[in-house]
Amino acid sequence: MNSDSTDWIRSLLKYAVLAPSSHNTQPWLFKITDTTVSLYADRTRALPANDPDDRELTISCGCALMNLRVAAAHEGFWLTCDITPKLNDEDLLAVISFSKADTVSLTEAELFQSIERRRTYRKRFESRDVPDSILGTLSGVATEEGAWLHVIKSEEKRQKIAALVSEGDLIQWSNPSWRRELASWMHPRRRGDGLTVPSVVAPIAQAVVRTFDMGNGVGAKDKQLADESPVLAVIGTDGDSVKDWLGAGQALEKILLSADSSGLQASYLNQPIQVASLRTKLQNLLDRGGFPQILLRLGFPTDEIKAAPRRSLDEVIE
Repeated sequence: MNSDSTDWIRSLLKYAVLAPSSHNTQPWLFKITDTTVSLYADRTRALPANDPDDRELTISCGCALMNLRVAAAHEGFWLTCDITPKLNDEDLLAVISFSKADTVSLTEAELFQSIERRRTYRKRFESRDVPDSILGTLSGVATEEGAWLHVIKSEEKRQKIAALVSEGDLIQWSNPSWRRELASWMHPRRRGDGLTVPSVVAPIAQAVVRTFDMGNGVGAKDKQLADESPVLAVIGTDGDSVKDWLGAGQALEKILLSADSSGLQASYLNQPIQVASLRTKLQNLLDRGGFPQILLRLGFPTDEIKAAPRRSLDEVIE
């Protein structure tokens, strides 16, 4: 292996790993050769209670793949992806090849600055509306990646979806296995992954989450967030396979980066999709075919927040 080629690929991967992931698990591994990167799902970082089929794990890896595409375009590389290339290796999600090119995707290259600015913004947004022109652009971005973005316009449907979010919280928090899993990913920032909790209170917070069913309180808060969000939207795909999940992840991250370029941030209210019995109800509310993959809230943030911690590159590169 050529050390120079390894270095420039590593320089691209430092942006790939800034992608969002469920519970900030960062469930990806990369293997480098001279001109390729293989993207693997790291099943040791799976969430069996929250994500039993590894659907969100795969979506997270798709987000990392989009960041890699954007970083490569910014550096002037043409990139090709062989998606799920080996049927006998379910962990291998993609093999990415690079070549220097005179022309690259300007759309993707222009999103590069947003990789480090993107945040998962869990607070209330400003009350101002998001222009339809921006929403139209984001919808087009989803279509480019073989997915769709369905903005919930009807106030009645917004309220019904907000109720599904609250119901999802009740179901998840009533499950001791789900609470234990959540608690296990509540870490001090120095750990480099997980949901950040101050070191002093981390043991107490973990014990509270493991022990107490807080579904009512969390559900009420999340319902209010859904009700008050300037934009409530669903990212979906026509199919529901591993390839579709990987495509949904790429669409999600491209939407998030495009949103940031317009001053927007986002967070997720995925409970109605994570709970299988509620996913069908959400699907029916959309009045369209296909499968909901992500329930997204979008808006203008009221302040700046820190980026979530990240593991070192050496931990995710084999």
